[in-house]
This record gives sequence, C-alpha cells and structure tokens, in this order.
Amino acid sequence: MSTTTHDAPEQDRNATETTPQPGRWNKGQNRPTPEKLAETRADRKMRRRHLLGRLDFKYSPYLYISPFFILFGLVGLFPLVYTFVVSINDWDLLSGAGEWVGLENYKTELASPLFWNSLFNTFSIFLLSAIPQLVIATFIAAMLDQNIRAKTFWRMSVLVPYVVTPVAVTLIFSSAFDEQYGLLNNLLSSMNLDPIAWKTDVFPSHMAIATMVNWRWTGYNALILLAAMQAVPRELHESAAIDGAGSFRRFFSITLPSIRPTMIFVIITATIGGLQIFTEPKLFNPSSSVPGGPDRQYQTTVLYLWDLAFNRGDFGRASAVAWMLFLIIIVIGVINFLISGSIASSADRKGAGKNGRTRAARRAASRAAAKAAKPGNGTQSGSTTHE
Repeated sequence: MSTTTHDAPEQDRNATETTPQPGRWNKGQNRPTPEKLAETRADRKMRRRHLLGRLDFKYSPYLYISPFFILFGLVGLFPLVYTFVVSINDWDLLSGAGEWVGLENYKTELASPLFWNSLFNTFSIFLLSAIPQLVIATFIAAMLDQNIRAKTFWRMSVLVPYVVTPVAVTLIFSSAFDEQYGLLNNLLSSMNLDPIAWKTDVFPSHMAIATMVNWRWTGYNALILLAAMQAVPRELHESAAIDGAGSFRRFFSITLPSIRPTMIFVIITATIGGLQIFTEPKLFNPSSSVPGGPDRQYQTTVLYLWDLAFNRGDFGRASAVAWMLFLIIIVIGVINFLISGSIASSADRKGAGKNGRTRAARRAASRAAAKAAKPGNGTQSGSTTHE
C-alpha cells in the first residue's frame, strides 16, 4: 500500500515528461530547422494573403459603389417614402401632420379639373419641346461630326445656352414674348401682322415655353450625341463610301443604328426633364398672381404641386400629386424603353436577314465560279470555239 503511494508521483512526472507541452519542444522530438520555420511563416503569410485577396475580389466592388447607394438612400429613397407617408395624411404646412386619410388625397386630385389641366399643359409643352429638341440636336451633332474649321469653337458655342442660369433665360424670353412691348410682337407689327397673345392664349404660351426649353437643352443633348457619333468606327463609313453609299445613306444606315443606346438615354432624360418642368412656366409671367397664367393656361403639374403646397398649405394633396407624377414618369420611361428595344430588335433581325441573303448569294457565286473552272467545262468550251 505504501509502495503504490510512493510510486504515484514518479509515474505522474514521467507522464508529464512524455506528454507534448504546447509551445515547447520535448525530448525525443526533432527540433525544426530555421529553414523549416521560415517556410512555415511564408506559408502562413501566403494563406493570409490569399484569403485577403479573395475577400477583396468578392466584397470590394460593393464597397466601391456603396457611396452612391448611401447618398441615394439619404437624398432619394427616404424623401420618396416620406412623401408617400405625407400623401396619406391630412398634412398642413403650418400645423403639420393631421389625421390619417388613406387614399382620399389621391381621389380628390383625380377628381380635380385643375390636376388634369396641369397634366395636359405638361404633356403639351413636353411634346412641343422634346421632339424638335431631339431632331435639332441630332442634326447639330451630325454637323459638328464633320471635318469643319474651328471645331472646338462651335462645340463650345452650342453649350453656352446650357451654362446660362434658367432664371436669366426665362426673364430674357419673357421680355421677348411680351404682348405689348415684346420684340416678337414688334416685328410682327412692322410686317403688318396681328400681334400674338403669347401669355394669354394656350397654344402660343406653350410654344413660347417650349422655345425656352429647346434653346437651353438642345446644345447639351447635341454634345452627348456627338460623343456617341465619334465612337462609331470610321472604317464603317469608309467601306460604305467605297461601296457607293452617300452621306445621307451612311448617316441613316450606320450612324443612327450605332448611337441607338445613347439616343435611348437622351430620350429618357428628356422625358424626365420635360415632365418636371417648373422654372420656365413659373417665371414666364411674373405679373400674374396665379402661377401658370391668369387662367392657368400654362400651369404644369410641378407648378400646380408647388401652388398646392406653399400657397394653399395642403402638403397632403401636393404629395399625392408628386407621387402620381412619379408613377406617370416611370410608366412613360418603361414605354420608351420597350419601344426602343423593339425597334432595335427589328433592325437587328433585318440586318441579320440581309447578311444571310448576302452570304447565300456569295456561296452561290462561288459554286458557279468553281463549276465554270472545272477542266471538262474548259475543254468543252475550247472545242466549241475551235469548231
């Protein structure tokens, strides 16, 4: 009994000596050489570097684009959601949030003739400005794409109207379109023509405001289209010119199909800007107490929204109008995208069909040439000629 008790500490000591201890090298084990230690450290660094590389490749793109989404969430998404919250409440400018009314503000505006009048004015001014603007911008871009003198001067000149502030542009054009002392009516009177009620009648007022919009934005869109035209390979134009295609044929068959994505971008941005027009109709007639003319003949939807919010103090109805305008812009943008995509796909199918017919004609011509070049055919034709 005493012998067993005496031997126990010695057995524990032996077990301790034979058990590997962390962080130390025990007897009977080979101590690693410095070369092996260096290789182990290098392997660890390589694995760590490989892990960091994988993480960088996988997550760094999201980190690079995150500032845009953060700013969009702060200045774009949050105001949009908050505007919808305001639109379903009876919200006053001074007293703030009132009772919850649901979709009542939307029903009130859909039944209001002033809302539909503003919508008609918005679409009328948009069509009178967007269509001529895109046509003229495309023509100017095509002219600037030619080999003309003083290219930089002309390209900078078309951008000058965009640099001028909209308030200054509106005040200048408002004076020119004045019904009594305006420049245009004075010119009409000098030619024994009746003056035009630019600020009273519906269509003349829409034409005047569309003229201001076109004067400011045509050069900007022309430079965007010019950048797209310069990206078209010159070899395509040279080969088409060698085949006998004229300048108009090259423009409609090569240039316009090549700049189709840029044209879609310009159309969508012009649509968004045209439906949100505010400054030009607001300052077109400063003497009018009613925003958009005495009879609201050129009151756009954004101007009507501003009148509801800050003149009448009804933020709930104004927010409802803002959300309906937002949905209208989205629907029109999607329609533009679908129409442009269908036009592009049909053009591609026509191009593929023409290329297929061209390849088939080339194969048929090559087969005919090979058949005519056979020795039997040559001998027969030679003998016929000899006879």
